[in-house]
Amino acid sequence: MRPFHLAFPVTDLKKTKDFYTSILNCQLGRSSDQWIDFNLYGHQVVAHLVDNSNHVSANHVDGDEVPASHFGVILELSQWEELKNRLIQYGIQFIIEPKIRFQGEAGEQATMFFLDPCGNALEFKAFKNDNQIFATDE
Repeated sequence: MRPFHLAFPVTDLKKTKDFYTSILNCQLGRSSDQWIDFNLYGHQVVAHLVDNSNHVSANHVDGDEVPASHFGVILELSQWEELKNRLIQYGIQFIIEPKIRFQGEAGEQATMFFLDPCGNALEFKAFKNDNQIFATDE
């Protein structure tokens, strides 16, 4: 599998750098006074400085209001647990608490949502079995 690239807006590069390196353990890549590259579990995500950031509304999914605009990584279950514990240790507030979604159904997954310092919604999830990533009810 090849790494993906994602660019996202931020309003404060210093807070963003601190959050992504200290809390999410991302390695730094190239940067300027307008953007920063991060290695997010082998994927290139780039924070671009903007004047303001407008975030879209949410969709109702399995009992939760899921931010329509969000990104993250599908981790191994042990990595997900480790990240969840680190987020709790740092006092990160979850917008959707860590939980098992679609329990006993196709696509069962561990999931959690939280915001970065600039309000970007992040979802990190894990599956017991990766063949459930694209599972359907059919």
